[in-house]
Amino acid sequence: MAAARGERAPGDQHAGVTPGPAVGDMIAVLGTGAYVVDAQGHIMAVNAVAERWLGRSAEQLLKGDAHDLLHRNARGESIPRVQCRMRPAFMAGRPAQADLEWFERGDGSLMAVSWTLSPVDLGGDDASTLVLFQPREEPADLAARPDPGDGLLQELERLALLAEMTTQLTSTLSVDEALQRLVSLVLPRLADWAVIDLISERDEVWRTKVVHMENGTAVSRRDLEGPMAPVPAESLMPLSRALRGVASTIAEPQTYERSPDTAIAVEQRRLFEVTGMHSAAIAPIRGLREVLGALTLGRSERPDKFTPVDLALVEDITRRAGLALDNARLYQRQRKVAETMQRYLLPQLPRVAGLEMTSRYLPAPDASHVGGDWYDAFALSDDATALVIGDVSGHDLDAAAGMSQLRNVLRSYAWSQKEPPSRIVERVDRAVLSITDVSMATLVFATLVPGEEGQWELQWTNAGHPPPLLVTREGVARYLAKGSGMLLGTGANRPRSDSSETLPLGSTLVLYTDGLVESPSHSIDEGLERLRRHAASLAHRPVESFTDELLSRTRPADNDDDVALLALRVGTRPGPA
Repeated sequence: MAAARGERAPGDQHAGVTPGPAVGDMIAVLGTGAYVVDAQGHIMAVNAVAERWLGRSAEQLLKGDAHDLLHRNARGESIPRVQCRMRPAFMAGRPAQADLEWFERGDGSLMAVSWTLSPVDLGGDDASTLVLFQPREEPADLAARPDPGDGLLQELERLALLAEMTTQLTSTLSVDEALQRLVSLVLPRLADWAVIDLISERDEVWRTKVVHMENGTAVSRRDLEGPMAPVPAESLMPLSRALRGVASTIAEPQTYERSPDTAIAVEQRRLFEVTGMHSAAIAPIRGLREVLGALTLGRSERPDKFTPVDLALVEDITRRAGLALDNARLYQRQRKVAETMQRYLLPQLPRVAGLEMTSRYLPAPDASHVGGDWYDAFALSDDATALVIGDVSGHDLDAAAGMSQLRNVLRSYAWSQKEPPSRIVERVDRAVLSITDVSMATLVFATLVPGEEGQWELQWTNAGHPPPLLVTREGVARYLAKGSGMLLGTGANRPRSDSSETLPLGSTLVLYTDGLVESPSHSIDEGLERLRRHAASLAHRPVESFTDELLSRTRPADNDDDVALLALRVGTRPGPA
């Protein structure tokens, strides 16, 4: 049933209700009553167990105000919001629970319930809260359920923790961030200490996290972190078994009283001695294909020991952590491959007497660190120097491949055909649709030849790209807006024009892609003006410092595109190469 999964019904425009299938999937598997409310308290999703216990269909619950629909006192009267026990925790965004409250069923009867609530991150801007509840008197269909045991957390708290664990860990692709979230979720709810040992891709073990709760604050113990000995193949000690993925174990100091059989066991004995842990639950962190490490939760201040029920909960936690870390590692490997590919695709700049050239490439922050923005500079057969800045639509591997094709076509025509830039780009434009995978692209193609008294003559054509910026050494900055034409790939085959400019001694030419000036928060004209003003203020800086500071000051914080930049400074009068 779509409504029960928390999906929006056609035509639903209720303010604040932004459910999706992932919300319903999260609570559908829970064996207790569950619903999710948005920041305004409206029900976003509800599972089938809650529908059955409340005697209300999902259609009757979704979009409704949970407080008005359900909350009652022992006499069946509506509760003022100021007296609601859920509301303070709900507004503060913190977990809470109650042993005895009353919900109203669809037939008007009262149901005594115990409930727990926990904030959940569903990836939007507004806060959401998961509410889990059970009847105080079990319905007939729950009578056969096994007793969950007497672990540290009650059943509802466990379900809330696992739900929060799932949403928190699966919403990041950073290994470091996932580990930090894991620690913050288990401390201090389950333990006083959290220790994470990870196995690298080279099968090296590293004690990555050792965190202790001190006066309500998580404190990292760097002195206990660092490299560990290799995973032993035969050791029966708890951590060694966990790192091999054999089993989870509850350990105590007595476990390590006898002579340690491996270097890892020596380190574990030291851990117990230094931390004062009297009980620890140790479980493997498994990915889809291999063991990624182990989680050790320890208790030193609280007197109760870990139980088998607690250990089962820790195993549930490490299963979720393993999937999150697996995804994060896969993303990092893909990013590393993409970065390597990008380094090979972007060229080395030529050495040209009388010019200082530098370039920068910044990948899109949320993509695969490879894209369609590129720069190029190369010598031509007539002793001129070619300059290119371009942007193939997209910022993924397809865009990078198209960029490489376009660059090669442009280089070939520029070298073999001694023609003005406009004619070269016309040839490239005709070739784009026939011999490349590029659907749309922009670029500026320019040639640069030495002139008199240290000046250089620039000739260029612009195919739908942001205009070059020229900054004199006195700090006068202006855009070279002439020579603009249609972008590549339209099939229009219109004639293109050339423009020329004399670059004076000490001036700086800046070629850039639109990621440096475009932003969802302001217009491109505002971005261009910001770039011009900052470039003018940095005219006195050496070209490397000029480029770094210009990127730092002008790249929009909410930019979601990659950025390529090519800057050249006209230096002393060029001599023989």
